Amino acid sequence: MQQSTSDAWGARTPVRQDAETAQKVARLREIDRKVRAHEAAHVAAGAGLVTRGAQFTTVRGPDGQQYAVAGDVRIDVSPGKTPEETLQKAERIRAAALAPADPSPQDRKVAAQAAQMAAQARIELAKAQQEATQRGQDPTQPEDSTRFQAQRALARYRANGA
Repeated sequence: MQQSTSDAWGARTPVRQDAETAQKVARLREIDRKVRAHEAAHVAAGAGLVTRGAQFTTVRGPDGQQYAVAGDVRIDVSPGKTPEETLQKAERIRAAALAPADPSPQDRKVAAQAAQMAAQARIELAKAQQEATQRGQDPTQPEDSTRFQAQRALARYRANGA
């Protein structure tokens, strides 16, 4: 025998159906909370890289409310203007992708691409340092032709008996 209760209009509603509805709503609320927290973590960690804030895919629950069941955040994953800038940016992209407590497969893919970008930037930095060392230049200082011209002019001036 199925129990029933009366709603506000006096209609009889099966208790079992109310319990199932309440369970569905509770589950949707939990999913919504997790999805929103996940995307908020991306936004917080990706400050300065976020090109579009969180957008959500929602479903209507049995209570008539909309609940987020999926979401995404767009971040700029383009390389920087220099290897140094690219390396810093890649590390920030990776941190933003892995910021949620439970990174999705897509999050892990973006993090792997960022790690690859960082590795390429490190290779470019190492090549530049090696080339600078071979030229006899301090690899930590950028080449400045004006400074070298001034040094040469000063050396000629001193050599001419000044």
